[in-house]
Amino acid sequence: MDQEQRLRRILRSLYQSYPDSECALVHADPLQLLVATILSAQCTDVRVNRVTKRLFKRYRTARDFAQAPRLELELEIRSTGFFRNKAKNIQGACQRIERDFRGTVPATMEELVELPGVGRKTANVVLGTAFGRAEGVVVDTHVRRISRRLGLTKETDPEKIERDLMTLLPRKDWISFSHMIIWHGRRLCTARAPRCGACPLAKDCPSARSST
Repeated sequence: MDQEQRLRRILRSLYQSYPDSECALVHADPLQLLVATILSAQCTDVRVNRVTKRLFKRYRTARDFAQAPRLELELEIRSTGFFRNKAKNIQGACQRIERDFRGTVPATMEELVELPGVGRKTANVVLGTAFGRAEGVVVDTHVRRISRRLGLTKETDPEKIERDLMTLLPRKDWISFSHMIIWHGRRLCTARAPRCGACPLAKDCPSARSST
């Protein structure tokens, strides 16, 4: 099967199935998205949104987060898990933003990954969703799992998976691909019980064909 044609069909099916897919983290600006993405590590988006609904009313600027008493911030985000490390990273990132970027979240990969707690995944989320800049492909647990099931990569390391996807996918689809795959992973292609019989990608998915 021609890989390029198969990939075009996969993308077409994703766009048809998830035309309104977008980032599930509720945010009003790049700073809120950055904080929410840091909180989302090992935590559901639903819980993060529940926490940030209150959090963002109390802390509105990078300076607010940077100067917040650490114990108070930890208490606010405790339910997201790993709250001490997350609070440390949020404060460290906001201190750098306040000191080096005049309180504004930077809009380049090079600058973002220099912030505490920010790797390529978080930087890609912020760049793609907040700034509309396709500098890479977000690889979360859904993208990792489904890209392997679809035969788009054999890698397990997120950065290697990202490189494979960046090679295969047209750049104009990098941002949307991750949003659509994440939705697909939540609705149909779940980790334990993928619903291959209802999947619009099944005919182009090696994993689905091997399970029939």
